[in-house]
Amino acid sequence: MRKPGRLVPPVYLLLTIAASVALHHVLPIAYLLRSSAADIVGTAILVLGVITTATGAGTFKKAGTAVMPFEPATTLVRSGLYRYSRNPMYVGLLLISLGTSIILGSASAFAPPVILFFILRNLFVLPEEQFLEETFGESYARYKEQVRRWL
Repeated sequence: MRKPGRLVPPVYLLLTIAASVALHHVLPIAYLLRSSAADIVGTAILVLGVITTATGAGTFKKAGTAVMPFEPATTLVRSGLYRYSRNPMYVGLLLISLGTSIILGSASAFAPPVILFFILRNLFVLPEEQFLEETFGESYARYKEQVRRWL
């Protein structure tokens, strides 16, 4: 299942943050959120994203299955945050990106998180779902019916 040469999601997150910062400084279309309240909200969302991502990864490690995308899954994880979202690690990455954009405050800084959503969905979530369906069959189908993809 491993696809050599593919960037992993945290790299896409770093590229997204860099793009948001660059767009904010080079092409600040409009300043939407410039206040200390926005900074607090953005920071809270960013921290929530870090916690969500780390907790999801920790749950995978505790279950003894691969954390890195496209490594063989040995267990269908349904505990912890995986009771509420099939992709809490990806949700966490999106929250980190969104929190960064809120802190930056310009409209242009919000474009990269939207692109990150589609990258995660198309390059990781959809192929992983196909793999999990093939690997875990009916068990994964029931899980999909019970738990949302994102939130």
